[in-house]
Amino acid sequence: QLQLVESGGGLVKSGGTLRLSCVITGNYDGVGWYRQAPGKEREGVACFSSTDHSTYYRDSVRGRFLIYRDNAKKNTVHLLMTSLTPEDTGIYYCAADRLPVCGNWLLTAYDYWGQGTQVTVSS
Repeated sequence: QLQLVESGGGLVKSGGTLRLSCVITGNYDGVGWYRQAPGKEREGVACFSSTDHSTYYRDSVRGRFLIYRDNAKKNTVHLLMTSLTPEDTGIYYCAADRLPVCGNWLLTAYDYWGQGTQVTVSS
C-alpha cells in the first residue's frame, strides 16, 4: 500500500508561484496531481511516469506548471506552478499508482490519494 503526503499549498497573489510536493511511501509508477475547485468536479492537472519520465498536462496549465521528480529524493514528486491565476484556486491532491497510468485522467486510474493541500490565488 502506498502512502502520500502533500505539502506546499498556501495563499498567493495572481501571477505568483507555488511549489507543491508529494512524498510517496512505497514503490510507484504513475503520479498525478489533481485539483478540485469549490462546487466543481476534481480534475487532472499533470502527471508523471516513473517508467519513461513522460509527463502530461491539462491544456489550461501547460506552459505554466511543471511536474517533476526530485533528483535527490526519488520518493518526492513536485508540481511547480507559475503565473497563477484565481482560476487555479482549489484543493490539490496527489495521486499515485503502481501501474503506468499517467495519461489516464480518470480518477479511478489511481488507487492511492493524499489528503489534499489548499491553494488560493487572490486577484
